[in-house]
Amino acid sequence: MTFLTQPTRTRIKVCGITQLEDALAASRMGVDAVGFVFYPKSPRYIEPMRAAAIIRELPPFVSAVGLFVNPAQQELNQVLESCPIGVIQLHGDESPEFCQAQARRVIKAVPVHTADNLKKARHYPCPVLLDARAPAGVYGGTGETFDWSLLEGFTHDYPLTLAGGLSIDNVRAALSVRQWFALDVSSGVEQSPGIKDTGKMQAFVHAVNTYQSKQPSLA
Repeated sequence: MTFLTQPTRTRIKVCGITQLEDALAASRMGVDAVGFVFYPKSPRYIEPMRAAAIIRELPPFVSAVGLFVNPAQQELNQVLESCPIGVIQLHGDESPEFCQAQARRVIKAVPVHTADNLKKARHYPCPVLLDARAPAGVYGGTGETFDWSLLEGFTHDYPLTLAGGLSIDNVRAALSVRQWFALDVSSGVEQSPGIKDTGKMQAFVHAVNTYQSKQPSLA
């Protein structure tokens, strides 16, 4: 199935949420989704029960996204049983078959360092998140960007999200690359890993909205 990949606006996801006040602040700013990291080695890791308590306080129409790295199916199912997560974001070496087998909606993260990395993205029959390649054993959250010029001519039948080193300093440049389905920001709106900065979040959201308000309508 081919999905519409040209939305009328670029959505915003704030990832690495560990505090209720940050989730609610992001929601009030109009953020579309908040992300929770269930990878124990991440400095933004949150226990599933704590995440569940935050998710239950979210207002309607704000999506909760769970980030996993190479989870066993049983491990994934256990978290999903306790957390009302609507979308699974997979950041490891999960196969296209594993992604397709999930009952929940899936976003597959693909690290990008060379043009060849983009070929891998086309193997996944689901929305893809393009992220900067991290050092071995690290999966995202590095605050680094990749060379966006590699994306020239790249297409995918499913929605594309951009991540990796996004901040108020480069968000306009990111939006000028192409019409993204979403931008996924984490370290660029933080005081420290897992603790968000309200001012930075507000500035990021404002920059996205301002940029888009000046673009021709896609409707």
